[in-house]
Amino acid sequence: MEDKYADFALLFKALADETRLKIIDMLSCGELCACDILKYFNITQPTLSYHMKILTQCGIVNANRQGAWMYYTLNEKTVKEISEYWSKSTSNKEDCICHECEKTCSSDSCKKT
Repeated sequence: MEDKYADFALLFKALADETRLKIIDMLSCGELCACDILKYFNITQPTLSYHMKILTQCGIVNANRQGAWMYYTLNEKTVKEISEYWSKSTSNKEDCICHECEKTCSSDSCKKT
């Protein structure tokens, strides 16, 4: 599970930007050309390319070049994995790391009462 924390930390770092969150919201409706995404923002094409590079490198967005244009879609597999990870991480479960603390920690605050 430790490697999963590192993997998801990179994904959440990519999501920790207002512009990228808006791009993901736009892509939730389907495939968009970079030119259509750019119309919505008051940013330059190189700035959009920077954001799209981050989103594609971490696997949240798929890129598809068609001639001179780049088209983007959400990577549904990654979106589902993020959702499942968040749901599991924010719920009580048998394999929670807090149970590891109970086994190894001598602090009374870690022990169940």
